Amino acid sequence: MEIATLTATELLRLYRARKLSPVEVVKDVQARIDRHEPVHNAFAHRGDEDALAWARASEARWMKGAPIGLVDGIPTTIKDQWPLKGWPWRKGSRTSSTEPAGDDAPAVARLREHGAVFLGKTTMPEFGWKGTSDSPLTGFTRNPWNPAKTAGGSSSGAGVCAALNLGVLHHGSDGAGSVRMPATFCGVFGHKPTFARVPAWPYGALPMQSHTGPLTRTVADAALMMNVMTGPDHRDWLAPPPDGRDYRVGLDGGVQGLRVAFSPTLGYVKVVQPDVAAAVRKAAEAFAELGAIVEECDPGFADPREAMERWYVTNMAVTIESVPEAQRPLMDPGYLRFGAKGRSVTGMELARAWLARDTLGRHMNEFHTRYDLLLTPSLPIPAFDVGHEVPPGSGMTEWLDWSQFHYPFNFTQQPAAVCPCGFTRDGLPVGLQIVGARHADALVLQAARAYESIAPFKTLAP
Repeated sequence: MEIATLTATELLRLYRARKLSPVEVVKDVQARIDRHEPVHNAFAHRGDEDALAWARASEARWMKGAPIGLVDGIPTTIKDQWPLKGWPWRKGSRTSSTEPAGDDAPAVARLREHGAVFLGKTTMPEFGWKGTSDSPLTGFTRNPWNPAKTAGGSSSGAGVCAALNLGVLHHGSDGAGSVRMPATFCGVFGHKPTFARVPAWPYGALPMQSHTGPLTRTVADAALMMNVMTGPDHRDWLAPPPDGRDYRVGLDGGVQGLRVAFSPTLGYVKVVQPDVAAAVRKAAEAFAELGAIVEECDPGFADPREAMERWYVTNMAVTIESVPEAQRPLMDPGYLRFGAKGRSVTGMELARAWLARDTLGRHMNEFHTRYDLLLTPSLPIPAFDVGHEVPPGSGMTEWLDWSQFHYPFNFTQQPAAVCPCGFTRDGLPVGLQIVGARHADALVLQAARAYESIAPFKTLAP
């Protein structure tokens, strides 16, 4: 039995049978982190002694047959976007306080209540602003399949940890693709739940658009993580009432008879790299083999980038204003460049952006009266060289140029998952995006599991 290959579901079964201890597992994970961290740089903070203490407490509970929750003893990482009490909370920025956080974010609190063993805080670009994996604070986080490539962002370290099994459950967040981009580039499963289905606090400078969700190596582990993280928290006044759902129930229900739209370009993405397009089309065809009614069609909306970007950069400008002027030279120049756009957005332009968002949201509600799911490529390109915001020589200028499949579904607050669905000829992962109607998280996970059942996700050897 190789610990590095075990899922959360398998670990819990072995804990219950007393064939494996959380302490053994955490020590094994920490040894792997020691080995990979000098190359891949996935951690903003490691809490090794805390993790061992939590693992010993979990071991004692399992020996008594009295686990305290659904993930007792499971090694877990937290994106540094969110606070974990007692640990630094830097958000990828040299301008952030070095003082320990005084409270847990809601998802962190729920995971703690269920016995998760926190290994550390994972890396991210400064304040989560972009889709690549570097920050002024932690430097470059490198792709697990090829360290010369970006790991994607902004849940950069979480994607790397999931791929290398540096921990089993990985917490991320997604304001314009920040779970789905690293899931795609790192070849792991990522789920962006319906907005606020996983409560969040503090929202920071991107309210109404940032979703919290899991990155894992299997769909079942993501469903388990959803069960925990969707617990209520009064600090999130935007969160819907808890649905009380067990996301593991019905996970293997399949897609027989579901109405599925497959859109290779969303109607406006001009170039999808051929290896990516071929792998995603093959994945869409697999849904027909599974019994879904698959129709190739676009959802029928224009690229919402202009409206989304106005909303995005205005909120970035607010963050910059909160940083003392003397500290701003410490910030990512790209963040300052984007934020400068926000200072010129007028109130009228922001109101028009909100109206465009309203129109798009209602359009997709209507679309999902005809189709249960929408399939698209996750990204039009594979991972590119680390240290660049866009692929060198591509003619692109900003990361939003290659994330066109992602940001519309933050604007609409819909659930969207990424399944690994193949590789380019250069051996880099390709992702399939599965989009559902708002609050249809269970169906998105069910569809992802159906695909996984016939096309198991390829993983890196331990």
